[in-house]
Amino acid sequence: MRNRFEMQLEELNVSLIKMGALCETAISMAVKALLNDDTALVDGVKETERELDHMERSIEGLCMKLILQQQPVARDLRTISSALKMITDMERIGDQAADIANLIKFCRMDEAGSRCREDITRMAEAAIKMVTASVDAFVKLDMDGAKKVISDDDEVDGLFIKIKGDIINIIAENPGLGETVFDIVMIAKYLERIGDHATNIAEWVVFSITGEHGNA
Repeated sequence: MRNRFEMQLEELNVSLIKMGALCETAISMAVKALLNDDTALVDGVKETERELDHMERSIEGLCMKLILQQQPVARDLRTISSALKMITDMERIGDQAADIANLIKFCRMDEAGSRCREDITRMAEAAIKMVTASVDAFVKLDMDGAKKVISDDDEVDGLFIKIKGDIINIIAENPGLGETVFDIVMIAKYLERIGDHATNIAEWVVFSITGEHGNA
């Protein structure tokens, strides 16, 4: 009985890794579409979002089956409960990537917007790294890795604040660009939210290991 339970937990881990990889794909495609003005990638982002929705339902079903059939307790129950919370955050990451994609037709990264290109790229790279590391920490029961993800959110937050400041300066210099470059702030905000979701995942990793939620 325990061997079957262990196999199902391994299936859960593999599914979470696949879902995390889809999150990375969605973020990467959305930002690439933005930076390269490649609207052809928008459909790919939306398709990946739909795959994330499907995976959320699939993993949720697996978790409920584990709870009902195996009646786990203590750490095993925390692991499954944490996975249920994590997939909600990963599904929302897909939503944020789709939100970025939806703004691409209104937003251009040329001219004034190009001043934010490097920081947008850095935000996306940092957010992707956080998502990957948080899922990896769950699979490996890596407390230090989870805590690093939580602390890494400061970098994403800092870049968001910097981009907001740059946009304020751009608008002051070119008042007519206000509406156009404001979309860049929205994109940065979506990336900042992705960082928050990765942080949430890491906090649930901490809970799965210690029974305490967050980085307390």
